[in-house]
Amino acid sequence: MVANGSLTMGKRLTARVFALAFMLAMLFTIPAFAADAIYSNWLGRAIAGYDPVAYFTTGKPVEGDGEITATWKGAEWRFASAANRDLFVATPEKYAPQYGGYCAYAVAQNSTAKIDPTAWAIVNGKLYLNYSHDIQKTWVADQAAFILTADKNWPSVLQ
Repeated sequence: MVANGSLTMGKRLTARVFALAFMLAMLFTIPAFAADAIYSNWLGRAIAGYDPVAYFTTGKPVEGDGEITATWKGAEWRFASAANRDLFVATPEKYAPQYGGYCAYAVAQNSTAKIDPTAWAIVNGKLYLNYSHDIQKTWVADQAAFILTADKNWPSVLQ
C-alpha cells in the first residue's frame, strides 16, 4: 500500500514538474511572436526547407540539404551549398523572405497563411512568398499595392 501511495505521489510530482516546465516554455516562447517571427513548418524549417539564397542566385526554388543548415530567428534554414549558407549567415535580412516567410498576399489581407515555396517573386531585391500559385496570380496583378498594404500590416498582423 505504501508503494502505491509513493507511486501516486511520484505521478503528481511528475505532472507538476511537467506543468511548470510547460508554463516556462510558453513564457519564453512569447517573444517569438514579435516582429522577428519566422514562419516555419512543423519541423521548424523556414521556407519548408528550401534554400532562401537560391531564389536570388539561381532564379528558382531549390530544396536545401539537411546537412547544410543555419539557425536564425528560431528557425532552421537549409541551403543547397555551403556557399549559400555563408552568404545567408553574413546578411540574412538580404535573403530571408519578407513578412517572416508568411504569404505576402495574406499579410496584405491582415492575416497570415503558410506558403508554397514554389510560389515566389523577387521584387526590388526582396523575396516574397505566396500560399499557392493561384493566390500568387492575384498578388502579382496588383503587387505594388499589396506590398504597401502588407508593409503597413506587418508585424501587427501577428498579434
